[in-house]
Amino acid sequence: MPSQRLMRIHSPEFQAMADRVLEVSALTSRLNCLPFDDEAGKAELLTQILGRPLPARATIYPPFFTDHGLRLELGERVFINQNCTFLDYAGIRIGARTMIGPKATFITSGHPVDPEERRHYLTGAPIDVAENVWIGAGATILPGVSIGRDAVVAAGAVVAADVPAASLVTGAKADVLRRW
Repeated sequence: MPSQRLMRIHSPEFQAMADRVLEVSALTSRLNCLPFDDEAGKAELLTQILGRPLPARATIYPPFFTDHGLRLELGERVFINQNCTFLDYAGIRIGARTMIGPKATFITSGHPVDPEERRHYLTGAPIDVAENVWIGAGATILPGVSIGRDAVVAAGAVVAADVPAASLVTGAKADVLRRW
C-alpha cells in the first residue's frame, strides 16, 4: 500500500494515539447526545474533534464517530449523513462537494495478517477521496484507497482498491460496473 505506516503497539506513538482516541470518544459521545437543532453546540464540539472549524457549507449529521479527528480533512460543501465512522489516524481527505450516505465507514488502520505480528503492530495508510464523489449508504472504504473525481461508490460496496474517476463501483469487491 502506498504510504503505509507501521506502528508498534505499546510505543510512545501508540500511547499518544490511544490517549487521543479516549479524548475524541468522550467528545463524540457528547456530540451525539446534543439536540439535533443545537447548531452552536455541534459546531463547538466538531471544532474540538477536528482541531478546526468545519469548512464552508460542510454538514455532518450526528451520530458521528471518529477515533482521532485531527487527520480528517473535509472540503467545502461536504455532506456526511448519520452514523458514519472515520478511523482517521493515517489520514482521510474528503474532497469538496462529496456526499457520504448513512453508515459509511472509512478505515485507515488495521493489523498485519501474520499472526505473530498482529498483536504487536498497527498498520495504516491514508484514504483520499477526490471532489464531487458520492459514497452510498453502508459502504466501507479500506486503508490506502483513492477514489477519483465524480466517482460513485454504491451502497454496501467494500472498497479495497483505487476507484477510477467518473466510474461506478459496486459489490463486495467494489468492481467497476460502468464508466462515463
